[in-house]
Amino acid sequence: MQLADLRGRRVAVWGTGREGVAAINAIAPVGPAELVAVMDRETYAAKPWTGRLAELAPLHTGPAALDVLLRSDVVVRSPVIGETHPWVVSLRERGVPITSGTALWMAEHAASTIGVTGSKGKSTTTNLISHLLTAVDRPNVMGGNIGVPVLDLPPAQRYVLELSMYQCADLTDSPEVAVLTSLAPEHLDWAGGEAEYYRHKLNLVDHRPRWVAFNAHDDRLRTELATRPGLPLLPAGSAIAAATDEPTVQVAADPDGTRWVRLGDQQLFPRAALPLVGRHNEWNLCVALTALRAVGVDCLAERDRLAAALATLPVLEHRLTPIEDPSGITFVDDSLSTIPQSAIHAIEAYASRPLTVIVGGEDRGVDYGPLRDFLAEQEIVATLIGIPDSGPRILDVVEELETITTLSAGDLPEAVRLGRERTPAGGVVLLSPAAPSYGRFDNYAHRSRVFRQAIEESAG
Repeated sequence: MQLADLRGRRVAVWGTGREGVAAINAIAPVGPAELVAVMDRETYAAKPWTGRLAELAPLHTGPAALDVLLRSDVVVRSPVIGETHPWVVSLRERGVPITSGTALWMAEHAASTIGVTGSKGKSTTTNLISHLLTAVDRPNVMGGNIGVPVLDLPPAQRYVLELSMYQCADLTDSPEVAVLTSLAPEHLDWAGGEAEYYRHKLNLVDHRPRWVAFNAHDDRLRTELATRPGLPLLPAGSAIAAATDEPTVQVAADPDGTRWVRLGDQQLFPRAALPLVGRHNEWNLCVALTALRAVGVDCLAERDRLAAALATLPVLEHRLTPIEDPSGITFVDDSLSTIPQSAIHAIEAYASRPLTVIVGGEDRGVDYGPLRDFLAEQEIVATLIGIPDSGPRILDVVEELETITTLSAGDLPEAVRLGRERTPAGGVVLLSPAAPSYGRFDNYAHRSRVFRQAIEESAG
């Protein structure tokens, strides 16, 4: 379904955040028979619905808005509206078509789009792909879940999109190059279960992509892709990938211990050219370079320009962002860590230094066993400070580990104060919550602001 298909139809846009506003602005010029906005409840992201917006699409709120949705020909939902929402269930039962702004846009732009998704690593990989394409004279526009909503993007030769599970769920067209970074249980309340989450996430590859570049280190991702025979797969980053006929991008050490990014048996550039810490970021780079190859970039011929471009890679906030402090402690903002697997990678990146980790957030019942297993197997020495709501449960899971010290804090500022007291100069206080921000904070950016403010206030 394309935007033009909404002409003469009754259209309801469900959600009044930035995605909803973008949808209204894109749909109104098409000429729907009726265009309305719906919001079942107030959220932090809601925009004031006045002036031009109210003229284009009158707003219906509260329980009575369900009737407005049910009499619509098409419902365009914002990402926050999940499959388990009772109104979505009612719409499905009545056969009312549900789509999204991303799906409407992708139907027209799939052939010029690289779409990136994953349970972790998608923002970094999207940033890498866009930046490296620009460095080798391949103009592109970046957007989606990172930056600008797709319906607000300007015309471009190529698009590089970060796509959340929410944005993948309603797609009926796959991008030319689908990029997959990882797969782990997340957003189960939205999807309705783990299997449903994987299905919605991998809907990105279910509609005839030209190529699928994926992180071959991720066991669950490989398992799920194996259930979809016939996909044009381009594995990256692993020795598993090296067994294929095509040369693959991976990181490997020379006999002298120097780690190189390689294309098959050819050296591209030293791993040290990538300023991002952590093994997971090596994999993100390998996947990004594989995506570049999928659109025709000769990475071997362009290796000097690619290496130089990594030195100017834009910093993404809230993703292992270091914050230096006069005390000699390094505070690290990893507020985007919402699952155990992302916290594992963050801890791995700083495990060589005295380490304090602040964990906890909205409790969605996620299994923290993988975090405990990682800490035990790697014999990580660290202090974990748990904050509400899921912090106490995380601490319970790891409390028997001899190398882990656990502390509780009533809120994030208290956790920062405890971290400062317990961490020596040269050490790291890492905010990698392994849980979403909602409930106590508006979003991950709000949590980050509180973290930074607490660092400043505790310095005195």
